[in-house]
Amino acid sequence: MVYHNLKALIKGIRSCKTVADERALIQQESAAIRASFREEDSFQRHNNIAKLLYIHMLGSPAHFGQIECLKLVASPRFSDKRLGYLGIMLLLDENQEVLTLVTNSLKNDMNHSNMYAVGLALCTFANIASEEMSRDLANEIEKLLGSSNTYIRKKAALCALRVVKKVPDIADHFNVKAKNLLTDRNHGVLLTAITLVTEMCQIETAILDEFRSAVPLLVRNLKSLVTTGYSPEHDVSGITDPFLQVKILRLLRLLGRGDEQASETMNDILAQVATNTDSSKNVGNSILYETVLTVLEIEADTGLRVMAINILGKFLSNKDNNIRYVALNTLNKVVSMDTNAVQRHRNIILDCLRDGDISIRRRALELSYALINEQNVRILIRELLAFLEVADDEFKLGLTTQICLAAERFAPNKRWHIDTVLRVLKLAGNFVREEILSAFIRLVAHTPELQAYTASKLYLALKADISQESLTLAATWILGEYSEIIVSGGIVDDDQIIVISDKDLVDLVFSIIDSPYANYLIRQFVLASVTKIAARSTTTTPEQDRIAEVLAKYTTSPELELQQRAVEFASLFSLGDMRFGVLEQMPPPELKATVMGVVSENKPVGSTKGKEADLLGDEIVSTPAGQSNGQPAATAQSNQDLLAEIFGSSSSSMTTSASPPPGQQQRSTVDDILSLFGSSGNASNLMPDTPHPNAAPPSYPSSFPQTHANPPPAPAAPVQPRLTAYTAYDKNDVKITLTPQTSPTKPGVVMILARFQVSGGQTATGLSFQAAVPKSQQLQMLPMSNPNINPGAVETQQMRVVAPAGSNVRLRLRIAFSINGQDYQDQVDFAGFPANLTAQS
Repeated sequence: MVYHNLKALIKGIRSCKTVADERALIQQESAAIRASFREEDSFQRHNNIAKLLYIHMLGSPAHFGQIECLKLVASPRFSDKRLGYLGIMLLLDENQEVLTLVTNSLKNDMNHSNMYAVGLALCTFANIASEEMSRDLANEIEKLLGSSNTYIRKKAALCALRVVKKVPDIADHFNVKAKNLLTDRNHGVLLTAITLVTEMCQIETAILDEFRSAVPLLVRNLKSLVTTGYSPEHDVSGITDPFLQVKILRLLRLLGRGDEQASETMNDILAQVATNTDSSKNVGNSILYETVLTVLEIEADTGLRVMAINILGKFLSNKDNNIRYVALNTLNKVVSMDTNAVQRHRNIILDCLRDGDISIRRRALELSYALINEQNVRILIRELLAFLEVADDEFKLGLTTQICLAAERFAPNKRWHIDTVLRVLKLAGNFVREEILSAFIRLVAHTPELQAYTASKLYLALKADISQESLTLAATWILGEYSEIIVSGGIVDDDQIIVISDKDLVDLVFSIIDSPYANYLIRQFVLASVTKIAARSTTTTPEQDRIAEVLAKYTTSPELELQQRAVEFASLFSLGDMRFGVLEQMPPPELKATVMGVVSENKPVGSTKGKEADLLGDEIVSTPAGQSNGQPAATAQSNQDLLAEIFGSSSSSMTTSASPPPGQQQRSTVDDILSLFGSSGNASNLMPDTPHPNAAPPSYPSSFPQTHANPPPAPAAPVQPRLTAYTAYDKNDVKITLTPQTSPTKPGVVMILARFQVSGGQTATGLSFQAAVPKSQQLQMLPMSNPNINPGAVETQQMRVVAPAGSNVRLRLRIAFSINGQDYQDQVDFAGFPANLTAQS
C-alpha cells in the first residue's frame, strides 16, 4: 500500500503491531518513493521528501533523497525551499561531496528579495558550511552583516561565527562590521554580535587588542540592562535579558584580562552588577557567578576581588547543591589568588564536609587542603581528623596523605606532628601510603626526646587495636628499635608511668604475628622487631630463648622472604657479642627535603624551648659551600652562641654590647667561659675542622663522631672554687679525666670538661673521643682542642648532658689513638659521678 502524504504514512507506521511489520512498511514505502523520484513528478516531490525525512528520523536510510532536496531548493515556491533546506540540513553534512552543489543555491537565496528566503539560506549555511563553502560565501555573509533588516543581521552574525570557526585566517574581515553590530539596539542582534566578537578575540591576539577600545560601549550596554525598568519583552524572573548580560560579562572578562586600563573602565559596572542583582533566584545567581569569574580574571582592585569571593561564600549557604558545588569549585581555583579572603569562609567550607552530597564533600575537602597554613593548621587538621572518622573509604587514602603532608609542612613542633600522625594511624591505618609511614619513622628516629613518648603511645594503641596495618607496622618497627626505653622507663599514659616487663612487650609483638590481620609484610616486620628486642640489654635470657625458638620455627616457612629472614636472624644468635653490634639501634636516616620542600625534622620538639631544642640536635644547619673549608665566622659564632646558651647567658646581649673588634670580643667571651673549668683557649680552639680519618663508627646509639682543630690551647688560668675531676680512662699512657659542673638554675643540665694527657714520653696522635648516654638523657659535644697530645700538654673537650632531675649520669666512651705507630682502641662505661649531681637544689 502506498501512502499519498506524510499524515497517512505516520498513521500507517503507528498502526504496526511489531517492529518487523514497521520495518517492512518502511522498506515498502522507501521503494515507492524511489520509483516516484525516477518519474520526476514535481508535484509529488514535496510529499515524498516530507515522508523521507520522517523515515530518516526513525533511523532508516534516506540518503537517496539528497539530490531531490536540491531540486526542491531551486523551486520558486517558499514552502518547497523551506522543506528542501530542511532536508539538506538533515541528510547532508560538511563532508558530503554533494555539498558543493548547494553553494550556488545558497548564494542565490542570500540575495533573494524575500527576507525569509534569505533567512533559510543563512540558517542552512550556519549548520552545514564546510571550510571551502565558508571561503566562497564569506563576502556574502559580510555584506549581509550590514543589512538594514535586524532579522537578517542576527542570522548573518551567526553565519559569520561559523566562518570564523572554519576559517580563522579570514576572521579579521569581519572586524568593522562586528564593531558596528555592538552599537545595535536590538537585543537579538547584540547577543549574536557579542558571541561573534568573543570567538574572534579568542582566535587572534591582534583582534583582541583592537576590540579593547569597545570596552566603554559594552559597559554602557551592560549599565542600561542593569538600570532599566521592567521590560516585558526581555524580562526573566524580574531581571532584564540575563542571557545578554552573561554574554557581555564573558566578553568583558576576555578584554580585561591582563589590561589594567580596560579593567579600570569596567570596575564600577561590575561592582554595580554584584551589588544590585537579586540572588534569590537562579537567574540572578547565574549573573552573579559570571560577574565573580570576570572580577577574578581581570586586573580588578583588591576590594572588588574580596566582594567576588564573598559572593561565592554566600553561594555556599544556598540550599541548591548545584550552586554550592559551583562556589566550591571556583573557590578552589582562586584560593591561591587571595587566600585571606577565602579564609573568612573557612567555617562554612568545613560545614560542607558534612554535606550529604558526595561531590560537595569532595570539593570541600580539596578546598580545605588549600586553606591550611601555619596559623590555622591545628584547627583545620582537627576538623579533617573528625571527618576522617566518618569518611567513606574512597576518601581515606587521599585524606590521610593530605593530613600528613600538611602536618609535615606546617606543624608547629614535632610533638604535635607525631600526635597527628599517630591519630591518623589509629583512625585509618589501612589507608596510609608507604611514603607517609616512612616519613613518620624517620621523624621519630631524628627526635630522641620523643622516642619514649612515641613508643609508649604506639604500645598502647597496638594493645587496643591490631587491625590497622600501618599502625601495626609503625608500632612493630619502633617497639623493636626502642624497646629498652619503654622496658627500662615504663609506659607513659596520661602522666602516669606504667611499668612493663620484657615479657609483656614480646607477648604483644608475638600476638600480631598470630592475628588474622597479619599479612606478609607485617610478619616480616615482626621477625625483625623481635630479633632487635632480643639484642637489647633489657631483655632477659628466657625471652631471648623464646624469640630464638620462634625464629627457628619460621626457618621452614613456605614463604620465601620469611624463611630467609628467619634463617639469617637465627644465625645471628650464634655470633655471641657480635650480635649486639649488628642489631644496635639504626642511625637516623639522612635528612631529605620532601615533596613539599620541607624537612620536618628541623622543627622544634615542642616540649623544649628554642635554643635548647637546637642544642639537642633538632636543627641541622647546612653550611654554605663557600664556608665549608675552615668554617670561619659563622661556625665560630655558632659555637659562641652554644656556650652562651649552656651557661644561661643571651647570645643577643653578647652581640649587641659590642665595643671591641669582633675577633677580640669572641676570644674574650670564650676565654671567660673556659676559665670556669680551669683552662682557657682562644676562639680557634672551638672551631671544628674535618673529622679524624681513623675515627671508628659509634657502637652506642647516641654517640657523636668527634672533630678537632689544629691550634694548641693557651695556658690556663686557675679557677675558684676548684672542681672535682674523675678519672674515666687511664691505660696505654693516656689518661682522661672528666670534671662535671652544674648550675642551680638548670637542674639536670651537667657541663663536663674532659682533659686528655699522656703519661709517657711519646706523643699520642689522632685521638678520637666518642661518647654516648642512655636514651633518657641527651648529649651535646663541642670539638676537641687538639687530637695530638704532646707530653706535658693538656688537651680539652666540652660536653653537655641533659638528664632527668635526680638520675645518675652514665657515659659510654670509645677512645682510639696511636702512640709510636701502635694503634689502640678501647671502650669503657663510666658511672663515677656523684649520685646527686642532677638533683634539684
